[in-house]
Amino acid sequence: MVENVFVLMPAYNAGATIERVFERIPPEARQRIRRYVVVNDGSKDNTAEALARLERQFPNLVVLTHEKNRGYGEAEKTLLRYALKEGAGAGILLHSDGQYSPEKIIELLEPFDRDTADMVQGSRMLGGGALKGGMPLYKFIANKTLTALENLAFGMKLAEYHSGYMLYSRRAMETIPWEKLSNSFDFDLEMMVLARVKGLRIAEIAIPTIYAGEKSHVRPIKYGFDVLSVMLDYKRGKYHAM
Repeated sequence: MVENVFVLMPAYNAGATIERVFERIPPEARQRIRRYVVVNDGSKDNTAEALARLERQFPNLVVLTHEKNRGYGEAEKTLLRYALKEGAGAGILLHSDGQYSPEKIIELLEPFDRDTADMVQGSRMLGGGALKGGMPLYKFIANKTLTALENLAFGMKLAEYHSGYMLYSRRAMETIPWEKLSNSFDFDLEMMVLARVKGLRIAEIAIPTIYAGEKSHVRPIKYGFDVLSVMLDYKRGKYHAM
């Protein structure tokens, strides 16, 4: 069983949602989690106040702060640096907007516990529940289209590449040169690409799709072009040279 499990959470203008995310973490998962690490990435709302309340409830919560917003990828890098330095055996990237179910943490850890994966993705596209869960049709079509292209480009057979619910083993955190990767939302995709290049094992676990009016900070058109750029860079050998 993997030990020293850290929950890693980027937070940008998450004051209205982050406390509810913590409330939803089930007791059996809390028993496994050694530390919660949140980076307040230059939020302009009441995220800092919400985190102060959470610190009183969770003695093992550590809050890191970016005075200015640095972007999703840079927030992840800050979290991974901390996790490696503090001896994390696994890092669970849990978003602060509530779209990814903390109720699934124990199930998502199972491939690490069995030593059958180095990276786990919580996939909304497994199980056929994405549309029923409220994923907008245009996002569903875009996800399926990009995933088909990515599977062709990378030679993999994943159900999707665009869930931000990622779990990294210590081996993955130590092996992948993530400091060289994007500071934007394509960071997770690049992590999966480099896992492929480095021969790491990737597992997918079905998660529920949750859309309840949360504000997304992803710009879909820019993200789509970033994904295409990653595919082209892979074909040109950029990631193999890292």
